[in-house]
Amino acid sequence: MTQASYPAYWEKHSRRQRLTSWFIWFLFITLCVFCWQQMNRDTLWYFVSDAPTQLADISGRMWPPRWSYMSQLWQPLWDTLNIATLGTALGVVMAVPVAFLAASNTTPSQWLVRPIALFIIAASRSINSLIWALLLVAVLGPGLLAGIIAIALRSIGFVAKLMYEAIEEINPNQVAAINATGASRLQVLDYAVVPQIMPTFIGTTIFRWDINIRESTVLGLVGAGGIGLRLNESLATLAWPQVALIFLAILSTVIFSEWISARCRRAFI
Repeated sequence: MTQASYPAYWEKHSRRQRLTSWFIWFLFITLCVFCWQQMNRDTLWYFVSDAPTQLADISGRMWPPRWSYMSQLWQPLWDTLNIATLGTALGVVMAVPVAFLAASNTTPSQWLVRPIALFIIAASRSINSLIWALLLVAVLGPGLLAGIIAIALRSIGFVAKLMYEAIEEINPNQVAAINATGASRLQVLDYAVVPQIMPTFIGTTIFRWDINIRESTVLGLVGAGGIGLRLNESLATLAWPQVALIFLAILSTVIFSEWISARCRRAFI
């Protein structure tokens, strides 16, 4: 019997793989250098070096917060919670049918309906809620309605994407079992698909509401209502003690939403 010939030493990667890896790293470093040069082109480093002094000065002006201003923040905080909650609810209602139309195993048409649904998801996710609010304020005027619709339009893509991926990953054996009973298409969705994706649906909805609490706090900067409107007014008048109090109020609201989200996840999932 002839003995098999082995290389004199073992190598994890071949020469071609090593060259490819080095080439990718070279492209990555080149891109980083190019981005750094582009950033430095319009950067005034005098202001950057003076930033610690300015930060210390503004922080000194913020302290102590103007606690008496809190009486004017309760209503904007309530508006912010309403924007996030109603926007999330509206976005979820619109995202559910889009998700079923986008999933490859539930869409009625792979060549027409599914691409349209995927385009809606991509369009929603590609535009930030602040930009949606800026456009809607120009169309609908300033107020809570623009903020609610902006949050809803942003939420469609997020919720629908996670849901349609969950729909495509369901156990097909349960679908086949329900089909074998002679159930209709709607009954198959009701008894085989929906129970499997319900934990994902609940978790995604709660997570999106938690995100929308944060996003709705800044919509007032473009006139969409909420506490961001008070923040914009305080920044415009350089009322730094009021800005500090608004920051604390926003932080407290976000912590509260985190607590609510955690409790809801433990209760429903």
